[in-house]
Amino acid sequence: MSVPLLKIGVVLSTMAIITNWMSQTLPSLVGLNSTKLSVAPPGVPDRSTGVLPANPEESWQVYSSAQDSEGRCVCTVVAPQQTMCSRDARTKQLRQLLEKVQNMTQSIQNLDQRTQKDLQYVQRMEVQLRGLESKFKQVEESHKQNIAKQYKAIKTKMEELRPMIPVLEEYKADAKLVMQFKEEVKNLTSVLSELQEEIGAFDYEELHNRVSNLEERLRACMQKLACGKLTGISDAITIKTSGSRYGSWMTDPLAPDGDTRVWYMDGYHNNRFVREYKSMADFMYSDNFTSHRLPHPWSGTGQVVYNGSIYFNKFQSNTIIKFDFKTATISKSGQLDYAGYNNRYHYSWGGHSDIDLMVDEGGLWAIYATNQNAGNIVISKINPLNLQVIKSYTTNHPKRSAGEAFMICGTLYVTNGYSGGTKVYYAFHTNSSTYEYIDIPLQNKYSHISMLDYNPRDRALYAWNNGHQVLYNVTLFHVIRSEEL
Repeated sequence: MSVPLLKIGVVLSTMAIITNWMSQTLPSLVGLNSTKLSVAPPGVPDRSTGVLPANPEESWQVYSSAQDSEGRCVCTVVAPQQTMCSRDARTKQLRQLLEKVQNMTQSIQNLDQRTQKDLQYVQRMEVQLRGLESKFKQVEESHKQNIAKQYKAIKTKMEELRPMIPVLEEYKADAKLVMQFKEEVKNLTSVLSELQEEIGAFDYEELHNRVSNLEERLRACMQKLACGKLTGISDAITIKTSGSRYGSWMTDPLAPDGDTRVWYMDGYHNNRFVREYKSMADFMYSDNFTSHRLPHPWSGTGQVVYNGSIYFNKFQSNTIIKFDFKTATISKSGQLDYAGYNNRYHYSWGGHSDIDLMVDEGGLWAIYATNQNAGNIVISKINPLNLQVIKSYTTNHPKRSAGEAFMICGTLYVTNGYSGGTKVYYAFHTNSSTYEYIDIPLQNKYSHISMLDYNPRDRALYAWNNGHQVLYNVTLFHVIRSEEL
């Protein structure tokens, strides 16, 4: 009995593998791309990010939408790449689907051929088992006509074979399931062939033009949605507790996909060493890092890593240095004319925070103060390649009265302090050179904020709060009028 049992085991294992494969493969073959839509209640800005499609390049998706009190549309859209709007995209997709179904049909046919002999063997064994069971009953009824030894041998053999009967029943059901799959795939192949012929008869010219026009409008909408007005800041999310009371940490907003390195700088002066962690997970859970030595100590906590280089204010000067991590050299340096330094125009917490470098959707900025502007904040747009000032804006807000500041979409947001109850209360819009007073609470979880910067890729604020590295999510409100599309 060892050889038949081994054969049955092999057959059962084969069918289990095939059944599992079919249950995973068939649903994926008949699925088509879909568009998910989430709608926020009227008048409520919604920045929720719904589940993106498995391949976002193949479908349009509105993943955030709302209306304000005047009925104006507020939405966020993920658009596919230009190349996905090709004339024969759906035809190609159907052709690929048809090929997959045909491949599966061939696989099932091969499986059927391989298992026919085994199935016949199992069927014969089932007949033998049931015959043996009948014979055993006869022997049991007329046991007086058989010697005890024969009776015992037959009974032992029957006990060994009895558990195989339900297993054989399951095998027969699996074989029947394979036959059903063959029939369903055959029908599906026929339907797909007809559908392919039907779609091939369509004229795509008008459809292609309409899709192209829609793509342009949605891309314009996305450009407008990239920026918005700050309306809310989440509670603090503590990432790690390390370092002294003052410091800075950040990620590169222009890092390529998959690059999640974290840069860490403890202290606000007399330090030259920058830590590089391979990922946010490494930063949170380990002390594995690479140390980079800068050619000069930095001043303050206003450093930024941008497109593979770190920009920092050289200690006791108004010089900005661009240091390339790959070459470990200074690639550029320049001065901010008339900018105060060496604790002349610092933030209210001190710490040589005279010059604060920051990045938003528009690029690199420098925040500082000058005697010419009576110690009030000056905002300068900086060319990241040559460190030249592109344009400057003067504000009426005293630098020493600001707790911290950050840029979002060309608007400077200033906090009212760095300890205790904190809020964002002043905004200067560089696109109109106007300012306003606002009231957005900022949770000061550990009572001393010495660094606060916005990362446009993460749509989050990075903060150093009394030896704790924390994050804040931000809510931006977008208003898109139909005439702007």
